[in-house]
Amino acid sequence: MAHTTKDKEKLLNRVRRIKGQVSAIEKALDDDHECSQVLQTIAACRGAINGLMAEVMEGHVRYHVIDAKRKPSPEQAEAADELIDIVNRYLK
Repeated sequence: MAHTTKDKEKLLNRVRRIKGQVSAIEKALDDDHECSQVLQTIAACRGAINGLMAEVMEGHVRYHVIDAKRKPSPEQAEAADELIDIVNRYLK
């Protein structure tokens, strides 16, 4: 089973929140809001998308890059943790 299937509802809830944020961007532009407010809304949306990306990527590393059916070696586990930390820092 893929990790996205296992965490499907949680991921879909995040996507629904992102859809709401994108709608808020559209509404802010349509209603001629100040550019600073539009930029803040875009930044919030970008943060939410980056959070979703980080979560899916972590699952991908843990379930597909490292064999989820076998216990990874300490070196593999450490390398996976390092990669996940780097990706999380990059996406923040």
